Amino acid sequence: MSEETAQALWYVAPGRAEFRPEAVAAPASGAVRVRALHGALSRGTERLVFFGRVPASEFERMRAPLMGGKFPFPVKYGYATVGRVEDGPAALVGRTVFSLHPHQSLFAVPAEAVIPIPDTVPPQRAVLAANMETALNAVWDAAPGPADRIAVVGAGVVGALVAWLCGRLPGAAVTLIDIAPERASLAAALGVGLAAPAAAPRDCDLVVHASGSAAGLSTALALAGNEATVLEMSWYGAGDIAAPLGAAFHSRRLKLMSSQVGQVAPSHRPRWSHRRRLAAALDLLADARLDALLAPAVAFAELPARLQDILAPESRILCQLIDYPAKR
Repeated sequence: MSEETAQALWYVAPGRAEFRPEAVAAPASGAVRVRALHGALSRGTERLVFFGRVPASEFERMRAPLMGGKFPFPVKYGYATVGRVEDGPAALVGRTVFSLHPHQSLFAVPAEAVIPIPDTVPPQRAVLAANMETALNAVWDAAPGPADRIAVVGAGVVGALVAWLCGRLPGAAVTLIDIAPERASLAAALGVGLAAPAAAPRDCDLVVHASGSAAGLSTALALAGNEATVLEMSWYGAGDIAAPLGAAFHSRRLKLMSSQVGQVAPSHRPRWSHRRRLAAALDLLADARLDALLAPAVAFAELPARLQDILAPESRILCQLIDYPAKR
């Protein structure tokens, strides 16, 4: 196949994005050319990137696997693209695949950078793969058990997926904690409870914090039972966050630990590669209840104009689905 021009979304200044054309050649041996079908915005991380809040100390660690450019700007960022292989190894041509690729209409990558989507997972839902991978890694880090009382503070996409995974444990009592009462329908769809911070269950065996706010972290610490673990999943970017470690934090001997998807959880690292973990995340998406996380799709062409509203802190959008144009 001949060279073709793609459109790629670049973050070019705080609060500003634009499309840039990119030439995509026919793939070399061992590579594939993929036409994007659907994508998703990772609201927490991409909000920090879009508004220029990635701290200089994290410029290298924050690089997405297939990112273009350098922090702070301009950068081609993102890691949730579903597409169809148009050219490459015969075994992959025509397959619908997931790739940790930025927002771009057509791209060429090594064949090992794509994973075929199981037949049981619709392409639109498959955009949740990176979020599910993050949630799966967090559950491995936290190691919840059957019949545990578990609170997840922050009913965003990752928090909701952690709650859904924990809710599959026999006898586990799982509650999403959020200040937005409209998250009740999401919690019901996922088969877990929902409570406002003031009404949240106390003395929990495990608390996962995923709200991205200092108030949420304070709530998480208050809900943990004696010698329980508080798993911190939020990443705050540039800026300081107060951690309320006074009151009963020490007398209750709480454990505050972090979880981040960049490395496989220590409990699984000897046996699991990043690719195996991502493939497992895709398999876990074979549940129609997870469609409750997807917002109505926005056209790829509208992204530069829509990003301010989608990524605004007050936005109630969960996973913003992106639809790419069909091949002409």
